Amino acid sequence: MEVDDREPRLRLAGVSKTFGDTRVLHDVDLEIAGGEVHALVGQNGSGKSTLIKILAGFHDADPGASVFVDGRPEVLGDPDGIHAAGVRFVHQDLGLVPALSVVDNLALGHGYDTGRGGRIRWSWATHTARDALRAVGYELDVTRAVEDLQPVERTAVAIARALQSARGEMSVLVLDEPTATMPKAEVQRLFEIIDTVRAQNVGILYVSHHLEEIFELADTMTVLVDGRRVATKRRGEVDRSSLVDLMTGGVVDAARRRTGSVGTDVLLSLNSVSGTELVDLDLEVRAGEVVGVAGITGSGREELCSLVFGSRPRTGNITVRDRALTSGRPDHGMKLGVALVPANRLRDGVIVGLNVRENLNLTTVRRLVRHARISPKRDVGQAREISRKMTVKAPSIEASIEALSGGNQQKVVIGKWLQTDPCVLLLDEPTQGVDVAAKAEIHHLIDSAAESGVGVLVCSSDEAELERLCDRVVVLRHGGVVGELVGSDIDTKRLVRMSLGLTS
Repeated sequence: MEVDDREPRLRLAGVSKTFGDTRVLHDVDLEIAGGEVHALVGQNGSGKSTLIKILAGFHDADPGASVFVDGRPEVLGDPDGIHAAGVRFVHQDLGLVPALSVVDNLALGHGYDTGRGGRIRWSWATHTARDALRAVGYELDVTRAVEDLQPVERTAVAIARALQSARGEMSVLVLDEPTATMPKAEVQRLFEIIDTVRAQNVGILYVSHHLEEIFELADTMTVLVDGRRVATKRRGEVDRSSLVDLMTGGVVDAARRRTGSVGTDVLLSLNSVSGTELVDLDLEVRAGEVVGVAGITGSGREELCSLVFGSRPRTGNITVRDRALTSGRPDHGMKLGVALVPANRLRDGVIVGLNVRENLNLTTVRRLVRHARISPKRDVGQAREISRKMTVKAPSIEASIEALSGGNQQKVVIGKWLQTDPCVLLLDEPTQGVDVAAKAEIHHLIDSAAESGVGVLVCSSDEAELERLCDRVVVLRHGGVVGELVGSDIDTKRLVRMSLGLTS
């Protein structure tokens, strides 16, 4: 197929997306030329993931959006059409099957070649797999299981599969946070693979929080803030400092920071705590203190609350009011007064299929039991009281939890845990996916919890939220603490710079 070099390989125009009453993308335009690495940058919640999901066909765009691949119009929301046009995606989780070999994982993209009797031609499959990897400049044993490969080797397999599954020519390759869990030593090898792909006139959309990667790799950068494209710049037109200014423009919450007093009692203490990404973290949270944790994807921030609560395995020592917390035992944590509001409320915070009343009372069912049965009067009364305190807006407490907005679902999750009278409240992305009004209400609930003497640990990718809520913020990068800000020194832009490794 002849491709006009003057025509962008991908052009998106007027892409908007609304979920319920919340508009998360506002008329976004984007063009990617052949052989170009185009970086899409922005803070968490800026709309990057939503834009990629629309392009992939996972979400439908609002009416009025259009997409052109090599000058031909395609249909947004049609994954088969986008695939047929030559657009490929390598997501952060790669979509590989760890227990299968490289040969099998590559065949998942295009199928097995069979011979007489429908038998798989294994020698040909092995030969094809080697060629596919050579096309991205990589050599490895294709009979090995993917789970035995290094992270960069797995990514190479995913990219090779994307190239191999393109019937004809691949137009655009979308790489979503490809180095999030990759050791730094392997990143340069990935860049060599990307250079090999771009040399084939493929346009590359590259999403990453690591600005050092963006400035080494990208030709063009598009910045999203609150779902709006605020700038598209060539690499020579912007430096790291000005790019951070663009990324943080207009996102600082003007609400007043909490002014409560911090007690002297240490409620939560972590000593040399490690997980998959986190390495030897020491941290204390005192009574009435709100401690924030900032950091980009892969910094260790995402797993910290789960490590403390016990829903993920960890090493190191954790104490709650000087009592040791057993690893991998959420029930033990609950007995000691630890409560967790997880990042994924629908998967981990509520039980879909139960109503509002049942979800509100999940953590305190034993209080409702009389003579080996749940008292209906107590059941309804307690749920109504929690709902009133949390200002949950629902048709009734008997309504399905799915019928509530994201903000009201989150208030249900927070409310059910506050009913347990915790001494330590773990909040993982507490306002993710909620509207502005619900966010302010949740912030006030967190203020009230701290003022009552609860120790609060907030892990959030929203730096403005941390500025608004916290007495102290620690910043993680590559699994370790790279800085700490206290009181009036907590500032959104400083947090972003520290998270991105731009400390000065």
